[in-house]
Amino acid sequence: MSQTVEDIKPSYPLFRTDDYQEDLAKKRARVEECYDPERMEEVFQWTTTEEYQALNFQRQALTINPAKACQPLGAVLCALGFEKTLPYVHGSQGCVAYFRTYFNRHFKEPVACVSDSMTEDAAVFGGQKNMFEGLKNAKALYKPEMMAVSTTCMAEVIGDDLNAFINNAKQEGHIEPEFPIPFAHTPSFVGSHTTGWDNMFEGFQRYFTLNAMDDKAVGSNGKLNLVPGFETYLGNYRVIHRMLREMGVDYSLLCDPSEVLDTPADGKYRMYDGGTSQDEMKDAPNAIDTLFLQPWQSVKSRKFVKGTWRQPATDLKIPMGLAWTDAFLMQVSALTGKPIPASLTKERGRLVDMMTDSHAWLHGKKFALYGDADFVLGMTKFLLELGAEPTHVLVQHANKRYKKALEQLCAESPYGWNTQTHIGKDLWHFRSLMFTDKPDFMIGNSYGKFIQRDTLHKGKAHEVPLIRIGFPIFDRHHLHRMTTLGYEGAMYLLTTLVNAVLDRLDEETREMGVTDYNYDLIR
Repeated sequence: MSQTVEDIKPSYPLFRTDDYQEDLAKKRARVEECYDPERMEEVFQWTTTEEYQALNFQRQALTINPAKACQPLGAVLCALGFEKTLPYVHGSQGCVAYFRTYFNRHFKEPVACVSDSMTEDAAVFGGQKNMFEGLKNAKALYKPEMMAVSTTCMAEVIGDDLNAFINNAKQEGHIEPEFPIPFAHTPSFVGSHTTGWDNMFEGFQRYFTLNAMDDKAVGSNGKLNLVPGFETYLGNYRVIHRMLREMGVDYSLLCDPSEVLDTPADGKYRMYDGGTSQDEMKDAPNAIDTLFLQPWQSVKSRKFVKGTWRQPATDLKIPMGLAWTDAFLMQVSALTGKPIPASLTKERGRLVDMMTDSHAWLHGKKFALYGDADFVLGMTKFLLELGAEPTHVLVQHANKRYKKALEQLCAESPYGWNTQTHIGKDLWHFRSLMFTDKPDFMIGNSYGKFIQRDTLHKGKAHEVPLIRIGFPIFDRHHLHRMTTLGYEGAMYLLTTLVNAVLDRLDEETREMGVTDYNYDLIR
């Protein structure tokens, strides 16, 4: 089974060669102790039935393949969006390895993040000693201008107090008293990655503004604040910058990791690059208003803006698709007095033209989708605008108010009258739905590829192709650089959707002399 220099094979097709197949067969027979293939196929087929779906949806004490990640992951992304800031996780080394590899696989970039390596003794005696050493060493080694501290399960279960630990570290000289260390408690066993982002952003708000509001006045700096939320499409940060610059708006994008997560290969390593400055954060309460681009996922930080900054935090929907991008730009115009420029009007017209061109192919197509709350809401809205029909919409980390809002959105369009919404459900629930109520396509992150494989195993007619939009995207390259917000983002989404439909049509009609009556050159 050795390879030669002249013929190096990757795992596929290497593992399909005779010697590997023989070795794998021996392994199955000797050590795997699995059921016979007939029994496994019988159970598989049962899991595709409505009988199994009914049992599956009765599950309460078990989550299988959750459509979410944990809080500290979101806190790390939030920290990366601030200038020369090092994310610091108070917890075990293994947790931080998970966060770094998760982002590395999505962004294809090295991600800076440290932990204070809590182990068994810290679980018994508390992790303050770890934090004393960790803060001192991290500052000395990596020379950040700020560290943002979050927690993992271990620290939360034993009740470690970040505020006390950080203050003690400063009082005992392990770190300079003036060195900025915003923090947030981010227990992994509740909430999700979007909750963690929200908690960490509120930590920045509290650190820089809670006790410094005496000289602040709403609107005094003439700027507009924008808060992106847990956003992993780097093009979305850039399109917000572009649209506001074209409008001539003076603004601050509070949290922008687009540079540090997309550094060039020019021979220079950048641990820190770009990001929102401390001065911008300190000045944020003086803005006209703060707009949250993902309001369903920004509950605590939006509440802070209203209660402490005394800004209205004007209600907005995520600016995805046509109508909600219109609403966003009109709100920005109303708040700042800046007109929407001809360049954006022309861009809007191009999107409308694209929607008209592709309408015949998307009209009536059925899509099931899953993901984060605001993304799913925006994606559903855009599908309805295109004349497509959302069948099942799943958000695991959402509440009943969100479900009601999503149902109301679908009820307002004839294309959404048959949409079913699912909150608190996971991807194993979603898998059942793909068998019992088959859509034309599903939209979601890379984990959906296993559902597509399972539907194909039942037979080609049952296959539900996956369109990869969301987070994380591990098994395709460079999609994280794309844009889903604004008119530009809607153009990308539309292009992705309609070409998936056409790819599928080609796949189904390419059999020579049998199905190729519709294998057209021009669509």
